[in-house]
Amino acid sequence: MANEGLRDLYIDELKDLYNAENQLVKALPKMAKAASSEELTQGFQDHLEQTRGHVQRLEQIFKSLDESPKGKKCAGMEGLVKEGSEVMEEDFEGALMDAALIGAAQRVEHYEIAAYGTTSEFAKILGENEHVTLLEQTLQEEKETDKKLTELAKEINPQANGAEESGEPKATSKRSRRAA
Repeated sequence: MANEGLRDLYIDELKDLYNAENQLVKALPKMAKAASSEELTQGFQDHLEQTRGHVQRLEQIFKSLDESPKGKKCAGMEGLVKEGSEVMEEDFEGALMDAALIGAAQRVEHYEIAAYGTTSEFAKILGENEHVTLLEQTLQEEKETDKKLTELAKEINPQANGAEESGEPKATSKRSRRAA
């Protein structure tokens, strides 16, 4: 009976992840559109396709459990997506907007890394080895996306700060230019 409680928690966590991934499927195209860096835009578009694959993996897990993936709203992802939307509503332009988008995207990735790591450990304890493989694959992809975002940030953040060595003008928000 002890495993029954963990199984219920496992299914609840999977439903949370399923909803989170579906929220991202809706949010990523908006982030791609808001980005000015071609590399960042492409990264968001690539991650959208990857996220659709994450949804499919979760659906595969639910099918094997004979459970529905629906019925839970991921409040954590909802908050992160809302924060990302607020960033896009700012008057930021160019590299400054890109830096803000990278920050929002990395918060999402870290949330997913934590969620997939936890859920994968539940699957291990429950003996769901096929699920572990699928969850670990997604976990690895989330970590790789976070690493790519970090690499992009190393290029974009100095531009957002107006790095003299890049020879580009300092990136500012419309709001700060109006105040000047």
